[in-house]
Amino acid sequence: MVTDRLADGVRIAQLLASEVTGNESRLRGLTVADADPEVKPTADGALAYRIVRERDGSPDGDASTETDPDPTVAEVYVQPDRARIEAVAAPDAVADAAREVDLRVRPKAVRPPRTLVFVEDGAGVKRALAVLEAVRSESDDR
Repeated sequence: MVTDRLADGVRIAQLLASEVTGNESRLRGLTVADADPEVKPTADGALAYRIVRERDGSPDGDASTETDPDPTVAEVYVQPDRARIEAVAAPDAVADAAREVDLRVRPKAVRPPRTLVFVEDGAGVKRALAVLEAVRSESDDR
């Protein structure tokens, strides 16, 4: 039995980014933007990158569009021992998806509302993909 677990917020966020950029089926249409390769974790969480909707047909991954001025669907923050996904889009769907895959979740009382999902170890990265799928699905429906 393996007793070691990956509990490094930066590394967890890197694994998640790798899944987002490499997952051509389940997360098609989402990509990582504004990644900070030198991000240092903080107790409150430091912004590592945004997850955005890709512009249709853009070979360079440019996420900006004239019809969608802010394509951000989520932001990923790093803390010393975990990563945090802040879902900007589809907060209710994200909360449901996170609960279904046993990730810790809580609402963030801001306008517009956000949902926080905590990825506390490397194994949680695969489960977090269901959360991002919920964001993608809801974003596609708008």
